[in-house]
Amino acid sequence: MTLSRQQPIATMRCDRAWVEISLAALAHNIRQLKHLLSSRTQLMAVVKADAYGHGAVMVAETVLQAGASWLGVATVPEGIELREAGITAPILILGATHTPEQIKAIAHWQLQPTLCNFKQALVFAETLTAMQSEVLPVHLKLDTGMSRLGPPWQQAVEFVQLIARLPNLKIASIYSHLATAESPDQTILRQQQRNFEQAIAQIKDAKLPFQNEQTQPALHLANSAATLTAQDLHYDMVRVGLAMYGLYPAWHLSPIDLKPVMQVKARITQVKTIPAGTGVSYGHKFMSDRPIQLAVVGIGYADGVPRNLSNQMTVLLRGQRVPQIGAITMDQLMLDVSAIADVQEGEVVTLLGEDGTEKISADDWATQLNTISWEILCSFKHRLPRVAIAEVRG
Repeated sequence: MTLSRQQPIATMRCDRAWVEISLAALAHNIRQLKHLLSSRTQLMAVVKADAYGHGAVMVAETVLQAGASWLGVATVPEGIELREAGITAPILILGATHTPEQIKAIAHWQLQPTLCNFKQALVFAETLTAMQSEVLPVHLKLDTGMSRLGPPWQQAVEFVQLIARLPNLKIASIYSHLATAESPDQTILRQQQRNFEQAIAQIKDAKLPFQNEQTQPALHLANSAATLTAQDLHYDMVRVGLAMYGLYPAWHLSPIDLKPVMQVKARITQVKTIPAGTGVSYGHKFMSDRPIQLAVVGIGYADGVPRNLSNQMTVLLRGQRVPQIGAITMDQLMLDVSAIADVQEGEVVTLLGEDGTEKISADDWATQLNTISWEILCSFKHRLPRVAIAEVRG
């Protein structure tokens, strides 16, 4: 039989492992988040890093339909990907952009950049003038305590004044980012809020000569954690990432019902019995102490399963937890399925998600690895296709 070049790729990609994305759960989470916001506060959906590994285009389309009004990305190519998909909503580039090539692309694709220093702003103004470009909306980043992008908040008046006098730039918003919003101790969070508000008050008192008769710039400070913490942190817009994907930034921040959007699944590719005293996988880090029914699963660390979970993780099979054994390899891992009768090749196991009454979350893996759930979600490689499903779980 002769196969076409495209058909087998389309049909085979889900044969071994895949990521399921519940668009219904995603829309549910946006609606839940919107309930926390006043009518004047807009919701920016952060879809950088391929929407935290969920698939940027389909996530962006879903969240905009559910009530988000802005999108946030980290890089110019991420913004272009959304524009090429036909998305017309305003897109803020949260990362720093500097080169004339980036600036030309930003103007062409109608993206909106973050400006974090005057030298960068000057390059923007010069490039746009040379292009004879229309006025470009820009967003000014202040450092209120994150020690990342932006000038110190004490220099806010000077920063805004310099940029307001440049041609071809319109200040659309002024914002900052919170360093400890997920902490139960709000001391640093509230200090950053005070710094932000002092900077804004100083800008207003200075009565700066904004060009082009600009309206008052929008203000935004809150990430997911701050959005869930208190309404006085919301201002004109909130920037939500993790929460819209169904995970809470911290255990104490759960005022609304969020549903995980991602599940990771893979198929069993071989089942066999190994005798007692048999080593499993590289280095024989696991030795069987009895005869074991062993299942090989077609997913590994090249797909995003952390190798440091070797001999520590469980997966779900037929609604039961079964242990992973031996070192996780690049493309495969092994399970002890002795407790389940008549396991067959082709059966599906759930690595992250739910099966029956059992659940395994990105938080579970993050706790085991002493990391954060953001990293877990972003780790799944594009070798795993993203498959949209309709139902809401949990």
